[in-house]
Amino acid sequence: MNKIAITTGDPNGIGAEITIKALNKLNLPYDSVVLISNKKILDFYGERCHSELVSESNPLIANKYQIIEIPYDADIEPGKVTKKAGEFSFQSVKKVCEINAKAIVTAPVAKNALYLAGHKFNGQTEILQKYLAHDNQLAEMLFVAGKFRVLLLTRHIALKDIVLTKEMVVEKILNLKEFFVKHLRITEPKFALCGFNPHAGEDGILGREEIDILIPAVEELRSRGVNITNPLPADTLFVNVAKEYLSDVQKVGELISKNVLTSCLPAPGSSVFDCCIANYHDQGLIPIKTVAGNKTVNMTIGLDIIRTSPGHGTAFDIAGKNIADETGMIEAIKAVL
Repeated sequence: MNKIAITTGDPNGIGAEITIKALNKLNLPYDSVVLISNKKILDFYGERCHSELVSESNPLIANKYQIIEIPYDADIEPGKVTKKAGEFSFQSVKKVCEINAKAIVTAPVAKNALYLAGHKFNGQTEILQKYLAHDNQLAEMLFVAGKFRVLLLTRHIALKDIVLTKEMVVEKILNLKEFFVKHLRITEPKFALCGFNPHAGEDGILGREEIDILIPAVEELRSRGVNITNPLPADTLFVNVAKEYLSDVQKVGELISKNVLTSCLPAPGSSVFDCCIANYHDQGLIPIKTVAGNKTVNMTIGLDIIRTSPGHGTAFDIAGKNIADETGMIEAIKAVL
């Protein structure tokens, strides 16, 4: 199937709303997109958004998007965590793995709803790996905002349970380089590795992960042709990368104010590093989300199909109120066009 497949996420979150708003704003060709959702959910949020989704169920609208229906016989209850919503979320992601789409875009789901439905996954990345991975492929979580990119070595895991090994670090970063070469056409990417401990361990005073795991991994990676730094203190590394990103955003804004064509604008990001590699979730996501906000896209790499998602969650507190910002969904869709 040569289409981008889009799921609408948890029926009680903002997923359907931001999908409708994003698609109506992007106005993509009808044959470029397939929605994995349910017409009842789309109609419910379309009415609340005062914006009917352009779908093939309405022959009066020029842009008609195909919909693959996932059954949902429960009430739509914005803001509530329910077992049936979790089941719908799981079945949507499972279905999108079965249709061989050109790319996948997923709206946010609630992990606690997935758990209520009996699906013990810590996120959509893990579901995608279960149903798409083959030949020992590993799904990796890469966050992208322009040229500001962050790979997570570990994902949704409690800090006390994080275990790094040299072999795991080497494998994940080799996979990252392969993605840069094959998909981004950057043949010699430059990677910055965050230290695990404060101040990158201070020569073992604040922890030995750098000495025992990260530095040996770096040495092997360099021997295999990877351009990567020694473990660097994450606080100062991200300060400089964030400054570059914000400076570029300002320059782009100035060009837009001068009516420069948007297709000519550079992507904001880092000129020093092509990607920063964080050891755990918050080490990488706090910096990029702080400076890029809703421009941050969650990208699953390492599988045959690239998946993107907005960098935020279900936002149950504002679900159904027609105030959700669709910027993240727009960026996620644009990332795979």
